[in-house]
Formats: sequence, structure tokens, C-alpha cells
Amino acid sequence: MATHGLVLFGHGARDARWREPFERLAQKLIAARAHDEDAQAVSLAFLELMEPDLPTAIGQLATQGCALVTVVPVFFGQGGHIRKDLPELIERCRGLYPAVEIRCAVAVGEDEAVLDAVAAYCLRQV
Repeated sequence: MATHGLVLFGHGARDARWREPFERLAQKLIAARAHDEDAQAVSLAFLELMEPDLPTAIGQLATQGCALVTVVPVFFGQGGHIRKDLPELIERCRGLYPAVEIRCAVAVGEDEAVLDAVAAYCLRQV
């Protein structure tokens, strides 16, 4: 049973196909940790227009025995949703699940390795 959950947090969209890369990312994470005894449970959550929302995703991980959950905002930058909406949601979740330690990473696009990967992708297009 996983004790560390990982939530990939995205904006959400009306078009159901929008979530496909998030699902592929989740599957890659699960596959990468498949032989690890301490493998993390991985879940998706969305700010709006799609389900599950963040409180539901964290609740599901808590039910699976996760005592620690890290929320990873799969956003390119630290805009208003990440600076304002997400901290409020995190605090709400901490109130709903006081036995779960909830951490939050910075937006993936703020990481230099991610920017390097995007730059490499762009260069392959030339």
C-alpha cells in the first residue's frame, strides 16, 4: 500500500481529449515506479470543468492509505490559478484531511529541466 500519493493537478477543459496527455503522464509515472516497494499512488485532479477535483483526488489517496500527498501543478507557469486558487484549495484540503500531510510543488514549467526539454522539442521542429 502506498503511503505517498502524487496528484497531477491541471486546469481542466470542456474537451475530454484535453486530459489525454495528463493520463499518459500518470501512466509513465506509475510504470517508472512499478518495481519500487515505496511506489507512489498517482492521481489526476482538475481545477475546473473536469473531474475529479483536488479535494476528491486527495480523499481517494487518503482512503488508499496515503499519509503524504504531493500536488504537482502541471501548468507551464505560476499564473493566478497557481498563485491564488491552488493555495486556497490546498488549505481547504488540509482542513478536510488533517491526518494527511499535503505538499505542493511549483508549476512544472518553472523547472529548468522541463524548460530544457521544451527547448529541445522546439529545436527538433526546425
